[in-house]
Amino acid sequence: MRTRKQTDVTTTQNRAGRTRLRLAAIAAVIATTAALAAGAPAQAQPAPEAIPGFPAPTVHTQEAYAPEDDFTAKWTRADARQIKAMSDPAAASRENSMPDEYTMPTVPQDFPDMSNEQVWVWDSWTLTDGSSAQPSFKGWEVVFSLVADRKLGFDDRHTYAKLGYFFRKADVAERPENGGWTYGGLVFPEGASGAIFEDQSFSHQTEWSGSTRIFDGNKLRIFYTAVAFYRNEDGSNRKPYDPRLVQSEGRLFADDNGVWMTGFRDQHDMLQADGEYYQTGEQNEFFNFRDPFTFEDPTHPGKTFMVFEGNSAFARGERACTEEDMGYAPGDPHAETADEAMDMGAHFQMANVGLAVADNAALTEWTFLPPILSANCVNDQTERPQIYIKDGKYYLFTITHRGTYAAGIDGPEGVYGFVGNGIRSDFQPVNRGSGLALGSPANLNFPAGTPFAPNPDQHPGQFQAYSHYVMPDGLVQSFIDTIGTSDDFVRGGTLAPTVRLDIEGDDVTVDRSYGTNGLGQWADIPSGYAHEIGGTPDPRPIG
Repeated sequence: MRTRKQTDVTTTQNRAGRTRLRLAAIAAVIATTAALAAGAPAQAQPAPEAIPGFPAPTVHTQEAYAPEDDFTAKWTRADARQIKAMSDPAAASRENSMPDEYTMPTVPQDFPDMSNEQVWVWDSWTLTDGSSAQPSFKGWEVVFSLVADRKLGFDDRHTYAKLGYFFRKADVAERPENGGWTYGGLVFPEGASGAIFEDQSFSHQTEWSGSTRIFDGNKLRIFYTAVAFYRNEDGSNRKPYDPRLVQSEGRLFADDNGVWMTGFRDQHDMLQADGEYYQTGEQNEFFNFRDPFTFEDPTHPGKTFMVFEGNSAFARGERACTEEDMGYAPGDPHAETADEAMDMGAHFQMANVGLAVADNAALTEWTFLPPILSANCVNDQTERPQIYIKDGKYYLFTITHRGTYAAGIDGPEGVYGFVGNGIRSDFQPVNRGSGLALGSPANLNFPAGTPFAPNPDQHPGQFQAYSHYVMPDGLVQSFIDTIGTSDDFVRGGTLAPTVRLDIEGDDVTVDRSYGTNGLGQWADIPSGYAHEIGGTPDPRPIG
């Protein structure tokens, strides 16, 4: 974030020193939107070319629509099949078959632990403002992470996840290898996140990912996913699990020795899946509904929006995919029909990215809008979506697993990106129309295995990193899952080295000049400016 200062006007950018650049880009966005509203045609995108043996990707215009319009962009099967089209069919065992420019550099096994062996750490995000710039607070950088007791098995962490936080001094030139973070503890008081559930008979109650905003003074609002599980002793569900998008308000404090928080007792149940746009537990007990990310859109002043992960609202197994979800050009010799895809079982994967708009200034009341992206018959998970605005373009970034792709589609773990002219657009998948923006090294010629049992023929980095969070200036943070293959692997539970993406139009590539051969410092999440608050140390509570 301190290495390149471009014209980012973005929900992920530094605020200091960029006001004129921001206003210029906002003006460009507003002019584009006004032209579209006045009836000017959307700028045509060049027709994509087919790779021999594969279909051509779908043509997407990037045209912007009003946020409330009933238009949902589609990540089609024709798009997603471009991932396999760019994979090297001759890549041998344990080699990466994907293009280097879209692949995260390999992370070494001898990684440091940012928590000093106190907790498992995975999904993480920064302290942000309304534009997703990342401020420091009274000289400290602050991040939020899902954490779990290290006495638990690493793969048991999801059921027992809690929201924790870390802090470190800002603007330090030389840091310890593990990033120099101090674990501050849990954010919410005991039992606070479980209080919103009417049915208190849950077997487990947990906290999943979201985002954190700082407002005037030291006010924080945390947007996250509260989850209740209702399981029998054998692990089966006695009723579907209950995820809810929740907001809680608290206060942030700091002195010369560190950072602490208070409040967060009141939990506001913002949204539950509706069964109209977003699948419910009654429609599918394995549905996805989580990961709220809020931001202010410069094109719509005074409004706050939220993107989140969902599933298209069909009953599990319903043959609901359409020819539009396939996305093939007429006469494409490599096309498949919707029925052919569903005959393979592809209709069990029905991911989407949801949109909501805030109805009050406190950001406790929200209204669902139609999804901005669907991946029907393509993938079942579009986790931790973000909106990132650069040079007047709106980028939708999300993450997904190799194991959640639909039958007939394949791709690595990592970040997938889509670009358009507004928060609701006919989003064009980046990088040759595929959507792949930053994958972990993978070999699509061999099966994946699992993080706890990697395939012996896979690249050692296939599960090296996940839950990527795209930060200002293209910096990307993720956590380490598993590094190695079946005969030599280690599990993670801490943050990976930061990497950097060059984001230009519909091209998103890894900056190999960043850090050492593309890998930056471990757990490096730098702030971009100082939050506007006096530097006087806060008095610590007594007792």
